[in-house]
Amino acid sequence: MADVCLKIPEHIVNVIRFPPGEMECELLKELALGLYQRDVLSSGNACILAGMDRWQFNNALKLRKIPRHYTESNLKEDIEYARGRQ
Repeated sequence: MADVCLKIPEHIVNVIRFPPGEMECELLKELALGLYQRDVLSSGNACILAGMDRWQFNNALKLRKIPRHYTESNLKEDIEYARGRQ
């Protein structure tokens, strides 16, 4: 699949209040957070889309009060992995 280019009408771009020069970065972050929140993207892919590392992305989730998609089953798997019992 090819890259996707979104067209945002000029009058919308003009009213978005992001710092100058940060429009694309901020829009990608917003898209990544929204798609993660809707469970459309995994956290790893959302990090890539947002251009953030895992810590930055988790902090952004916390600030937005977006719950992480991490189940009790995921926790058990992580604990077993950490103990070396795969």
